Amino acid sequence: MPRDIPVSNGNLLLNFDANYRIRDIYFPWIGLENHTRGNEFRFGIWVDGRISWMGPEWERDLRYRDDTLVTQVSLRSSALALELRCQDTVDCHLDVYVRRIEVIDLEGRAREVKLFFNQDFHLYGNEIGETAYYDPRTRSVVHYERNRYFLVNCCNSEALVADYFSCGVKEGPGRQPSWKEAEDGELGGSPVSWGRAESTVGVRVHVPAGGSGTAFYWLAAGQCYEEVVHINGVVSEKTPSELIRRTSDYWRAWVRKEPRSFGDLPNSVADVFNRSLLILRTQIDNRGAIIAANDSDIVRFGGDTYSYMWGRDGAFAAAALEKAGYSELCRKFFEFCRGVLSEEGYLFQHYNPDGSLASNWHAWLRDGKEVLPIQEDSTALILWALWLHYECSRDVEFIRPLYETLILKSANFLVAHRDSDTRLPIPSYDLWEERYGVHSYTVAAVIAGLRGAANFARVFQDASRAETYDTVADQMTAGVVKHLFHAGHQRYARSGYRNESGYELDEVIDVSLLGLATLGALPLDDPRIVATVEAVRRQLTLETQIGGLARYQNDRYQREDDVPESVPGNPWFISMLWLGEYLIARAGNFEELHEALPCLEWCAKNALPSGVLAEQVHPVKGYPLSVSPLTWSHAAYVWVVLQYVEKFDSLRNDAADAPPPRS
Repeated sequence: MPRDIPVSNGNLLLNFDANYRIRDIYFPWIGLENHTRGNEFRFGIWVDGRISWMGPEWERDLRYRDDTLVTQVSLRSSALALELRCQDTVDCHLDVYVRRIEVIDLEGRAREVKLFFNQDFHLYGNEIGETAYYDPRTRSVVHYERNRYFLVNCCNSEALVADYFSCGVKEGPGRQPSWKEAEDGELGGSPVSWGRAESTVGVRVHVPAGGSGTAFYWLAAGQCYEEVVHINGVVSEKTPSELIRRTSDYWRAWVRKEPRSFGDLPNSVADVFNRSLLILRTQIDNRGAIIAANDSDIVRFGGDTYSYMWGRDGAFAAAALEKAGYSELCRKFFEFCRGVLSEEGYLFQHYNPDGSLASNWHAWLRDGKEVLPIQEDSTALILWALWLHYECSRDVEFIRPLYETLILKSANFLVAHRDSDTRLPIPSYDLWEERYGVHSYTVAAVIAGLRGAANFARVFQDASRAETYDTVADQMTAGVVKHLFHAGHQRYARSGYRNESGYELDEVIDVSLLGLATLGALPLDDPRIVATVEAVRRQLTLETQIGGLARYQNDRYQREDDVPESVPGNPWFISMLWLGEYLIARAGNFEELHEALPCLEWCAKNALPSGVLAEQVHPVKGYPLSVSPLTWSHAAYVWVVLQYVEKFDSLRNDAADAPPPRS
């Protein structure tokens, strides 16, 4: 089930599922230590002698307030004749999640409603060893294990105190959890539980006939008891409403800090831009790690998550954020990369948010020979993105300490990691983490990274290194043309596999081939590039009611059994956006520029109502597949919108007349 409306402040992140249930809680790093393990936190509404737990039977509309990370959720139950209007946020200053619930009567009579909130914590991701207890000093429930504390509280608009509480144990043979007690409209008041602990708190809300009543719920996160008590005190003193207001104001200021013009982009496309910036921010840890995705639902597919820092994903996100004016976030990211870079100058597959090495499914041995378990494009793209950062910021003071420790180490590795005969990179794993060989996309990324390193060398008057990096990049460019061009198909191949005479070419069409042009390895209008792009469009475009562009031919990842075999693969947001990026870069007039619009419009149309972009969507039914949100999808969207606007402004400045209306 996709994660929707994430809320975060860079230390504390909460995800909801499509049924408006809390499913993920990350603290104190974004992406590390999921304190729910993906289990749901139940939200129950008791009225007229029965309870309804939030779920599919409720009509739900999950969105955000415009330009904020405060949600705007509408929930309606015809069976209960009630409507709920909720706002959720993580405070911009404190590590506390706050929810406001307005309960509205739809029946024309006074109602006594009880709201119940169940906490199914798995602190540190563990199922055992936790304690939940009622704390009479704060009149709240506290969950703790070692150095992780969560204080749970709720109240109505009249008193800042919960009306009900009970500490129980997770459901199992002979065990009834506390949320089961709530189904009678009461809680037993058990003051402590341990081991497989859970808890429920509740509050009464009086709803006048045709009117509404209000309640609040909050979770304070800390690393000791004193921290969560302090936060609870601030919530009580300032009130939950004030925390929601100040957080809303902060995010509006954050996302509107740069004046924006969207050219002639339709409102549907422009509306998703600010939302993408904000959702990007929810996936970034305050210490610099840009996390690929924090949707724990993916665990059931392969026993692992996307809650890691990939160099490639992070580089694209940093590039988009830099272009959008968020240099400070980018500086922290590049410092993180310097800290995790190996002594030899490369990045491994991915890293945990605290900088430790994450799980790696690439082998160190292939055919009995030692290899590096890396994707070389990740290392190279950091240099590409760092040069973009410098172009935008001209921050020499920031770059100076990175020159030897990040730039030269990485660039020298890229130079050394080459085939002495072909001058192309030594084989590594591809960007999709599936194949080991020499990949066109990887070569394009290495060329872009070396060009960036050469530019930095010139900034620091390091002429010999600049010449070396440029020369190697030129040799690799020639190597792509000589070794990775498929003469029979008159287009580039996605990969080559070294043999005695050169390379055996992989003939599968792959959207990553567009990187040869968009990363600047080869000219946009080179006939061989044009032919490659047309092959991508022709063979990867989906002829379904959803449309879109697949990753590559016969892509099986996350493909569901009901997808016709004629469909090349699920449509990916980044596939459509990469095509849009190429069309924008190639455009020489407004008519050509407008060819990119369908790519952006497709993305906006297939976003969730909240604006969240998944990794993929079902090619026939259109619902999200794989992780949601995917940081890379939102980064690509921001990047391509900015590229479109930049090209629009350039064409308008060059044109004697106003741009023609879009057809």
